[in-house]
Amino acid sequence: MRNLPPLTPDEAPAKSRELLADIIGRHGSAGDMVSTMAHSPALLQGYLELSRAMKRSKIPRPLSEKISLALQEWIGCGTCMAAHIEAGRAAGLTGSDIALARQGTSADAREAALVDFALRVLTEPSSLTSDDVAALRGHGWTDRVISEIVGLVTLNMLTGSFNLVAGNQPSSPA
Repeated sequence: MRNLPPLTPDEAPAKSRELLADIIGRHGSAGDMVSTMAHSPALLQGYLELSRAMKRSKIPRPLSEKISLALQEWIGCGTCMAAHIEAGRAAGLTGSDIALARQGTSADAREAALVDFALRVLTEPSSLTSDDVAALRGHGWTDRVISEIVGLVTLNMLTGSFNLVAGNQPSSPA
């Protein structure tokens, strides 16, 4: 059940109207989540800027999708889960890759370490130590990727939480 309705550009506050018009002009539509975020110009602009910035991440796209699947499994957003399953398949993930990611792991030990770290950033960030960061470096992850994990976790927390609060969920679970 929807708690917040999506807005058309005509219904949205002025700044959101501009942002929606730009998105619709480039993509043809804005989508339910973005149209619903339009209630808050600050939220909508922040989401769009973070989303664009994270597209420049050095985390490989298939791995980024694995991490997002693990995070959304924990967060519980069916809308985000469905989107990341689709994006994961488009990025070349197999059914097994998707299933393992949803369990918070990967067949590749190096990737599994990063997925686990991302889940800990989400669920227990105060438990992370310099040893945890050193362990990621030991797996060959750069400080840039380690830093970008926080951005990826934040983006997933933002979208998942927003969709859950707004009631933007699929009629059947992913």
